[in-house]
Amino acid sequence: MRRLYVGGLNHTVTQKDLKDRFGKFGEVLDVELRTRRDEEDVPYKTFAYININISEPDLKKCMTVLNKSKWKGGTLQIEAAKESFLQRFILLLNFTSWGGKFHFIQKIWL
Repeated sequence: MRRLYVGGLNHTVTQKDLKDRFGKFGEVLDVELRTRRDEEDVPYKTFAYININISEPDLKKCMTVLNKSKWKGGTLQIEAAKESFLQRFILLLNFTSWGGKFHFIQKIWL
């Protein structure tokens, strides 16, 4: 599974639009669509995180075809998503919670 960041989206794009668009390259498992709005509630930035089962050759094809392409009023910017702090913490917690190593976490966070 890969997690992709997709920026440059028009604020009218839907989760279904993204599933259909990226589904041509792999199995889309989840789409997190986010829109940032200004103080007057006007959308100014829309982006998505897509979890997709995709092979390396299909990922390269997807990047070649879709990255920097014009779509629905925006220009797609696609890259591998960076792990968030919370994702890293959960992985660390899961890894260190067995074998009596939970004290390591407690020392760092308490």
